[in-house]
Amino acid sequence: MTSPSKRLVVLGIVVLALLAFGGLLGWATTNKTAPTAGSGAQKVGRPAPDFTITTFAGQKLRLSEQRGKVVVVNFWASWCIPCRDEAPYLEMVWRQFKDKGVVFVGVDIQDTEADARAYIKEFGITYPNGPDTTGEITIDYGVSGIPVTFFLDREGRVRGRWVGAITREMLTKSIEDLLQR
Repeated sequence: MTSPSKRLVVLGIVVLALLAFGGLLGWATTNKTAPTAGSGAQKVGRPAPDFTITTFAGQKLRLSEQRGKVVVVNFWASWCIPCRDEAPYLEMVWRQFKDKGVVFVGVDIQDTEADARAYIKEFGITYPNGPDTTGEITIDYGVSGIPVTFFLDREGRVRGRWVGAITREMLTKSIEDLLQR
């Protein structure tokens, strides 16, 4: 048989565990920030991490070689519903600005090549896109959810980012702001 003092110790541990769990649950339900809202936030105002990506067309694209141009870097995947929502706008705005010193780069993550190629074909995407096969680009940009879009100025600094499906209006405004700098 157990002694009353041992039962009290066990009861105390159970009560503490329940209080800790309740506190954690309360904090989690009042925290209104989406888990991906901070995706890449620490990069704004800093030099964009350089990368080289081999596009699905077989060309190598090095970000640092795009200096002097406004660059839009979009992280996406074919299975991502918000990515599918924004895909037509990305292509439309790319076509609108491609002759004005603006470069778009799509970075496909956590996808199969076949699915990524089907996505590009489905949406008629013509700007450079390639897979982040190692996950290194995604990590370097602090991406914790997709879609996320980064806006780089002509000096290669991250000047803005958008988490979630971006609208045509927001894309256009962000690019126009950078072109006026």
